[in-house]
Amino acid sequence: MAITVRTGNPFGLLAALRKAIDDKHIQTWSYDAQGDFTHTPAQWSGKAWLRPSVGAGTLVFGLLGQKNVVMKKSVYGVYHGRFIEELLTHFDHRFSTAVATADQQPRIDVFETVS
Repeated sequence: MAITVRTGNPFGLLAALRKAIDDKHIQTWSYDAQGDFTHTPAQWSGKAWLRPSVGAGTLVFGLLGQKNVVMKKSVYGVYHGRFIEELLTHFDHRFSTAVATADQQPRIDVFETVS
């Protein structure tokens, strides 16, 4: 479960995304000390995290769920869809494509539930 973004400058896009959050241009996403992104509206906050990794010409955001909680399709859909929406709204000039993978078997990951 991931979002793959094709870009000529993956480090630059990641830095711009963090700066837009820091500068409050993007208000519905935050990132933590590990650099993982989460959706901040109360209904979705802490339900999952998008962990960035940089490759040659790509920026991949792997989806991580809460520890011991099976991820619902609604969480998967909202995190992928709304994150791509933010990229299109704010950074359409910084990438060529953004693709979300499909996964019929949501997995359980290693994060504790945020209280």
